[in-house]
Amino acid sequence: MSPRTKNWLTAYVVSALIFAVLDVVWILLVANPLYRSQIGHLLGATANLPGAVLFYVIFVAGMVHYGIRPNDSRATLRQRVTGAALFGFFTYATWALTGFAVLKDFTALVAVTDILWGAAACSLVTWVTATILRRRLMKPAAA
Repeated sequence: MSPRTKNWLTAYVVSALIFAVLDVVWILLVANPLYRSQIGHLLGATANLPGAVLFYVIFVAGMVHYGIRPNDSRATLRQRVTGAALFGFFTYATWALTGFAVLKDFTALVAVTDILWGAAACSLVTWVTATILRRRLMKPAAA
């Protein structure tokens, strides 16, 4: 396995674990109660597990690519976190504003909360991952 691939996969695994823990806490403490109170009638009885897993697999890949950038040794922590914040903002805004636009009774509170969460979660996960992997991220990866 090439060093570049190993860097990318290491960043992916670390950020996926951090994001999973953070998002579970978020869902249990904030999102679930908010969704139930604001748009409960739009929710299914259970989550669609294959859809959720696919979201996490794809989303974390985007966060690694646009935020952590494991093979860009010249990227500063600020650049990584800013890239992640923008990625989280735009992706969560796409979901939230589409829901707000097309779903009956989808509230502005849910949309704004989700957008802010996307930006904050990506920023935090990227900051923690980049801090943990600091030595690996700061040395140029071999081709």
